[in-house]
Amino acid sequence: MLTPPFAGAVVGTIPSPGALAAALKLPRKAVDFLEVRVDAFAGSQRLEALEKSLPLLKAPLILTVRHPLEGGAAPLSLARRRALFKRFLPYASFVDVELRSAAGLRAITEEARLRGLGVLFSHHDFQKTPSLARLGALRRAAALAGADVFKVAAVTHTARDLATLLDFLSAHSPAAPLLAVMGMGKFGKVSRVALGKAGSVLNYGYLDKPQVSGQWAVAVLKERLREC
Repeated sequence: MLTPPFAGAVVGTIPSPGALAAALKLPRKAVDFLEVRVDAFAGSQRLEALEKSLPLLKAPLILTVRHPLEGGAAPLSLARRRALFKRFLPYASFVDVELRSAAGLRAITEEARLRGLGVLFSHHDFQKTPSLARLGALRRAAALAGADVFKVAAVTHTARDLATLLDFLSAHSPAAPLLAVMGMGKFGKVSRVALGKAGSVLNYGYLDKPQVSGQWAVAVLKERLREC
């Protein structure tokens, strides 16, 4: 589980072979975590290359096999995603499972807990920022599912959308899961600095090229969070 020294941690994402190559060149402590998007390496040769590379990475790994409806790079079945999670669990410090997949991947999160790994449940909205009431309901569902961390990534079209994410982050109960909150789109870059400073425990940036509008390069994000 995340502890206070990791509050405001910077996460570099690995959604492609190019990002993996960049991650392998990172010096120790360049990032706090690396997110491994196994769905982006679903071909057999890519999976073998990924698995050989993971022990060489110099940061703890957040493992995910993303759902196709939440940005997954391949139309993987639930059974295939379950098998990929199981294969790569030995390399992980955290697993990230979409809240919509909590029931279908319960065996994975249970095994992760038995291994002493952190469990992160996530929700991605590529159309809008959910209402504050909806975000609260999602957070409660994540708490019931046993999340150590609940991650929200939502498109921020307006300043009001950004304010909603800030309100959500600032209003959460200490008894609830830790929160990682970030925007995408027009206010994405502003949101990632503001929310990181406001208490988002995990703050994501790219290593090679942006996956979505509104991301910072990890080195720049780390500098912005330190400066502000």
